[in-house]
Amino acid sequence: MSGWHIGIIGGSGLYDVAGVADGRWVEVAGPWGAPSDAIFTGRVGPVAVSFLPRHGRGHRISPEQLNPRANIDALKRLGVTDVLAVSSVGSLVEDRPPGSFTIVDQFVDRTKGRVSSFYGTGCVAHLSMADPVCPRLSAFAADAAGEGTTSGGTYLAMEGPQFSTRAESHLYRQWGCHVIGMTAMPEAKLAREAELPYALVGMVTDYDCWRADAAAVDVAQVLAQLSANAARARDMVMRLLHALPAERTASPIDTCLDAALITAPSARDPALVAKLDAVAGRALR
Repeated sequence: MSGWHIGIIGGSGLYDVAGVADGRWVEVAGPWGAPSDAIFTGRVGPVAVSFLPRHGRGHRISPEQLNPRANIDALKRLGVTDVLAVSSVGSLVEDRPPGSFTIVDQFVDRTKGRVSSFYGTGCVAHLSMADPVCPRLSAFAADAAGEGTTSGGTYLAMEGPQFSTRAESHLYRQWGCHVIGMTAMPEAKLAREAELPYALVGMVTDYDCWRADAAAVDVAQVLAQLSANAARARDMVMRLLHALPAERTASPIDTCLDAALITAPSARDPALVAKLDAVAGRALR
């Protein structure tokens, strides 16, 4: 046993990898609703691994209708220690072409109407998102992804399910964003609230719609590049799992709630505290 349990949130085909021992689908129930799908769990050497298809098998859930609270809670209930997100993104810069990977290290959240926290009235928490990803896990991902990968980049999280207008695409470029997607927020925020170190690999499928000399992104273009990216993504995941150190040393993110919970124990809502048993049980005891 290594102490690592890597939760991988990604496309429906990401779990279809050779080399996962004792693989099985597990249904996980929790107080935040149903996760996107059952979770495929197994081991790669000494490392436990759990794959969650973000949109459900067959890509049946639209980005704005995902339940990321249920997804993160389910992974935490399974004992996941770290989360690797693998997401398709559009590129907002010329030097990150379709087929390249970006190891995201910052976000601009332009989503709306999505519940972005496990906490609220009866148990308030304020966590820093200044550095929203885990540098250790991100470095492992960059090494595993190899050639054609850029370490560092700002992800613009948009609501969807529609793609950007040209005006929006140009605006996001002016803001200094590098890639654009529909799923990383509030997923990254919720992982931090659950004390789960989080890294995101953005697989570029298109150039959004900012290039004057190219057609705007459409589903056919995205699907074609998705197919090309899938094998590389599976290889990256397996290389990362095999490259992890024999033992997992503690991360500061493992205990970040110690400085975040603000509601006095005597004022906490027992019903909300009960719902937080998996994501915050350690800190609420």
